[in-house]
Amino acid sequence: MAWLFLVVAGLLEVAWALGLKASEGFSRPLPSVLTIIAMIASFYLLAQAMKVLPVGTAYAIWVGIGAVGTVLLGILLYGDSASPLRLLSLVLILAGLVGLKLAG
Repeated sequence: MAWLFLVVAGLLEVAWALGLKASEGFSRPLPSVLTIIAMIASFYLLAQAMKVLPVGTAYAIWVGIGAVGTVLLGILLYGDSASPLRLLSLVLILAGLVGLKLAG
């Protein structure tokens, strides 16, 4: 169950990262409120996962899901750069996350 909490927490991190952009500096009420709710839920689920999982592993996986998801959606939704070096960097992050899971 801890891994499920962690994955959902990471996906919510993606949601709140994108929500920060959509809120335009917290100047738009609805995106701002949804972003804050996603932040709270993400931190809560991360904290629940950390009751069972090692802190370093849980935090790294949470950040990794958030970073990879945000970069990919930035490419798809906002036309962010998809240069080969950027994509290779994402692959390296994913490799690190798999390594942490396997080593745990």
